[in-house]
Amino acid sequence: MKLQQLRFLDAVVRNNLNVSSAAEELYTSQPGVSHQIKLLEEELDIKIFERSGKKLTGISPAGYAVLEHVESLLNNVKSIKQAAREYSNANRGSLTIATTHTQAQFILPPILQQYSSKYPRIDLQVHQGNPKAMCKLAANNSVDFVLASETIDEFDELVTIPAYTWNRYIVVPKGHGLTTKAEITLADLAAYPILTYMLGLTGRSKLDRTFHDANLEPNVVFTATDSDVIKTYVRLGFGVGIIAEMAKGQKHDDELDCISANHLFPDSMIKVGFRHSRHISTYQYEFLHMMTPYLEMDTIKELVHTRALNDRNEILSNYTVPTFQQLTLGNK
Repeated sequence: MKLQQLRFLDAVVRNNLNVSSAAEELYTSQPGVSHQIKLLEEELDIKIFERSGKKLTGISPAGYAVLEHVESLLNNVKSIKQAAREYSNANRGSLTIATTHTQAQFILPPILQQYSSKYPRIDLQVHQGNPKAMCKLAANNSVDFVLASETIDEFDELVTIPAYTWNRYIVVPKGHGLTTKAEITLADLAAYPILTYMLGLTGRSKLDRTFHDANLEPNVVFTATDSDVIKTYVRLGFGVGIIAEMAKGQKHDDELDCISANHLFPDSMIKVGFRHSRHISTYQYEFLHMMTPYLEMDTIKELVHTRALNDRNEILSNYTVPTFQQLTLGNK
């Protein structure tokens, strides 16, 4: 049995049993992939795949059992290589982060600027996309870390550490009627057309649930993935925007007023996640510490090696997760 055969097997499964796509991904030939998989099946004396002629049509029960171990083994190989690189090339390597547009634009820049000045030989990569897709990258061990809100809790493969809590701001054109109210209510908001994030993004589920629990139906007329796009359409008079407080920005806007909505919606939480079997290098621990400065490094290391969520929560019960504002001030 060779590692190459296991990599071929893994690639075929990830490419939905399409051998041609797997071969293209691995920069090899389709016959070569097929031949190595057949050799592996012969050595194990089982059929990993079900076939119709030469076409793979499914995974056999024995194949599923084998694949569980293949994924674990390949992840361990990655960890071994990463651990070795840490000692052969001290402070040299890469840091890959998967996250949403909001985190990439408003949270990561000052943190990565500080990080890069400390580790100039580390290559930085930031993948942007919807939370579920980004969490899948981390769950598949394709990136080092993911930053996300509620969606991250759906992935059992991930170890998560809270980074900060955040809430929302209401964005309206200058002179809008809501700016004259002493305290805006949910009913006040529901009376206007609402512009906010698309479903699955930036705490949208909590926003919808809050209106639902108050027996109100928000009139969401426009959704986008980018807070700047939402602001643009608020300026055009489409309605009232609800955005993450991180996206409010520090610069004064001559056309818009921003009103805190902390009293209307429950806090959301951004967590850092990574696959439980992943090796964390010294320079990657430093990134974790920058994202969770309220924790001592020893506590972070303890959390990294604590698989059970209940046990991690017990460790974290001694700490208070900072707000976005506190995190921002701490990283200045």
